[in-house]
Amino acid sequence: MCDTMVALGNSTKDGNVIFAKNSDRQPNEPLLMIRIPRHSHDDGAQVKCTYITIDQVRETYDVLLLKPSWMWGAEMGANEFGLNIGNEAVFTKVKQGPEALLGMDLVRLALERCKTSTEALHLITDLLEKHGQGGNCGYEKQFVYHNSFLIADRDSAWVLETAGPYWAAERVQDVRAISNRLSIGKDFDLAHSELINHAIKKRWCRSKDDFDFARCYSNHLITRFSGSESRHRACSLRLQTEKGQITVETMMEILRSHDPKHGDQRPFDRHALSSVCMHGGGLVGDHTTGSYVASLSSTLDTYWLTGGSTPCISIFKPYWMADNGFLFREEQEQEALDYWMLREEFHRLVLQDKVFGLKEHLREGAELERKSVEKVASLGADANPRTLESIMIEAWRQEHTLVHTAVIHSRPNAGEIKGSLRFRRYWKKQTEKLGFYSSSKL
Repeated sequence: MCDTMVALGNSTKDGNVIFAKNSDRQPNEPLLMIRIPRHSHDDGAQVKCTYITIDQVRETYDVLLLKPSWMWGAEMGANEFGLNIGNEAVFTKVKQGPEALLGMDLVRLALERCKTSTEALHLITDLLEKHGQGGNCGYEKQFVYHNSFLIADRDSAWVLETAGPYWAAERVQDVRAISNRLSIGKDFDLAHSELINHAIKKRWCRSKDDFDFARCYSNHLITRFSGSESRHRACSLRLQTEKGQITVETMMEILRSHDPKHGDQRPFDRHALSSVCMHGGGLVGDHTTGSYVASLSSTLDTYWLTGGSTPCISIFKPYWMADNGFLFREEQEQEALDYWMLREEFHRLVLQDKVFGLKEHLREGAELERKSVEKVASLGADANPRTLESIMIEAWRQEHTLVHTAVIHSRPNAGEIKGSLRFRRYWKKQTEKLGFYSSSKL
């Protein structure tokens, strides 16, 4: 379960394209931050994706990936040309196929091989036609789905929604949000050649005039239980309301937002399937395991990463894809895992009410983030690479110190998970499976 958004330059305060995504997955599944440089490949080379092997291209581009630890592909990411892609699980009437490409594989393949959103759109649909999509996407349990994608570059964006081999695409005009539901209806710009005929043959619609992609192809029951309707509505409403004044901070606030019916008083004490900042703990639903905001311009692309789960208690730090060794390389998976796990331990300590002075900790984190946003906003068009590196080092060091100190000081404290009996049992089991001790009394 996820939510992805974009605001084109005609809808933002500074004229930049702003892209954002929460990755909602099973709560013990680490989401790793990986930087992979350009590579040249031999003729005839192949690449092993999560389940299948396909032909490699001669050159793959420099990419920033936020990827589930066990997958080849990525939930979201960017490349050196400012191309950004995020995917969503969608639930359709089309039967699942055998193991093939996952939606996450398609995200990575497009980032490694394409420069623009339109190029990525065509590559993904070509790969779908050639290889198909399918396979288990779950970490600790079976979970299969089809995929939708939000694809953006510095000038344009597309929504691509799929149902097995079938697909429809809509060009974004100003702002757009996607969630775990098909959202393209009658008005699409491009589509699979057999899309409408297939729906008519299946009697999902009567005629071409009756065709609506979302209505005809959605599995409405599973889609309803995904909680996506309220999340999609909340994201879309906020983007429409603030169109013309949207900022990086706007996107961060949306990614941290909770369903108003739950209130904001310790939102981490209950599951929240209908919240953009998703909290696990219910019969269905996942947990936000990582958050990402990108601000794209012709002169400087800035990425904001939490590097951990639960954005309502996490800190976004700035990152630039300059020539630096700042993020983890693909062969540094253990270091990337350790980074995520420290922030996840902090989250589990929060659940157990072990973090002494949590409100003060969150205020200090918000202040660190605010200062970073101000520094980035003050940069000129020709920002010096040394200045960028200095801002990164300071922001990431201060965040790490704050989180590490809180974890070390909180471990010995007595405490128990708050919330309902089901919620406490859920998180006690998850926490002990991850290797952290839970003192919760049930």
